Amino acid sequence: MRAVTWQGKRDVRVETVPDPGIQEPTDAVVRITSSGLCGSDLHLYEVLTPFMTPGDILGHEPIGVVEEVGAGVPDLQAGDRVVVPFQIACGNCWMCLTGLPTQCETTQVTGEGMGAALFGYTRLYGAVPGAQAEYLRVPQAQYGPIKIPDGPADDRFVYLSDVLPTVWQAVRYAEVPEGGSVAVLGLGPIGDMACRVARVTGAERVFGVDLVPERLRRARERGVETFDLRSFDDEKELVAAIRDRTDGRGPDAVIDAVGTEAHGSAAARLAQQASALLPRKLGVPLAERFSVDRLAALYTAIDLVRRGGTISLSGMYGGTADPIPLLTLFDKQIQIRMGQANVRRWADDILPYLTDEDPLGVDDFATHRVPLSDAPHAYEMFQQKQDGAVKVLMKP
Repeated sequence: MRAVTWQGKRDVRVETVPDPGIQEPTDAVVRITSSGLCGSDLHLYEVLTPFMTPGDILGHEPIGVVEEVGAGVPDLQAGDRVVVPFQIACGNCWMCLTGLPTQCETTQVTGEGMGAALFGYTRLYGAVPGAQAEYLRVPQAQYGPIKIPDGPADDRFVYLSDVLPTVWQAVRYAEVPEGGSVAVLGLGPIGDMACRVARVTGAERVFGVDLVPERLRRARERGVETFDLRSFDDEKELVAAIRDRTDGRGPDAVIDAVGTEAHGSAAARLAQQASALLPRKLGVPLAERFSVDRLAALYTAIDLVRRGGTISLSGMYGGTADPIPLLTLFDKQIQIRMGQANVRRWADDILPYLTDEDPLGVDDFATHRVPLSDAPHAYEMFQQKQDGAVKVLMKP
């Protein structure tokens, strides 16, 4: 089959690799019909390269059709249309039953001290072959795949794999009060959809912050009060402008949808690049023990949120030596919630919104739909924010 493989920093290629097959009774094989390109994939493209191995198959946002199932998968059969969550979980352990499949005790990558295995996401999360491919082996298929109806285009449901559960959890964790306010930092695919979910679930005022014109325009068209970073001399001016619209307090909650790829902090960026360029024997220990993030978005969130408010982190951070202003967090009595999205926990809440009325705008959410063969260009375009790219779907 053809698949998108990682070959080095900023080097992905479409190659022919062996077809996947059933290895365990709880496996399924899914023929992929669409697969998303996620902002998290860009971390592999640039930042987390010390944990990658040439030939790793990328991707974790698939929708497709079941081709084959193992004997331990009673509720799926060939021909079923499914969305596959990005995490691999059993559904039966204590963590899964508590609603935390991202911490699944069956698939935890204990050798790396990490949570549940993920598709296409470094040795830290199990080095499981990913979904930017023609076919995908799905472990723990007795729990993971979400059956969806035939008929609507892939765009209607593909975001159940990652984007929608990530956003749903981010908004729930933000605990925006009914009629309250929330600021979303970063209007890429996660931030854009977070604004939409916040509005349909009761937030009265939603503020969106970015510096890419296309992203700001998309948010404004859906009723978001947008702020262009390029219009402010510094972060203090931005914070003051949003506070002016919230009685001088700041919003009730802030969702950081940027993460470690934030602009700013030349020193942190240099450290990230250095660990990626070093030989593996040196780069991996540096990344594991002394890695730092570019924390511009998080610092802004801490400054911006009102006293007693909540910060919800959906943007991925990977640092182990990040400086955090604990005095400010303590003094402002700020709550912080974060973590990988627990897909199956939220799927039943989200499905009623995926109707023909399309209140979340999923049907036209993607800005680009490209063949799998165009993956190298798609990665470059998405990272460089070219051609209005906000969300890219690949078609094998």
